[in-house]
Amino acid sequence: EVQLVESGGGLVQPGGSLRLSCAASGFTFGSYDMVWVRQAPGKGAEWVSGIDSGGRSTHYADSAKGRFTISRDNAKNTLYLQMNSLKPEDTAVYFCNNLGGNWPWGQGTQVTVSS
Repeated sequence: EVQLVESGGGLVQPGGSLRLSCAASGFTFGSYDMVWVRQAPGKGAEWVSGIDSGGRSTHYADSAKGRFTISRDNAKNTLYLQMNSLKPEDTAVYFCNNLGGNWPWGQGTQVTVSS
């Protein structure tokens, strides 16, 4: 059974940093391209970043470029998102999934950027 568990969110002031983690189980993690998406209150889901199965190729939404870094540790079956220079508009619940987004979604991790 595929399971994705996001963690690392919290309340942070503008300009602060957070590192999100996504612990994966139930599949061969290192065989899949992975993504982070987020959903802000009252808005639809927004793709944030993606990484290929080997961790060699990364992609970012314009809103994340230069501030966020996606990475993965295939030995630990874990996906990461380092978020720096956070802004209030980054406030959202963050989720991970495979590139197709067709695995069961986890509960997400809440990121709140506020002074």
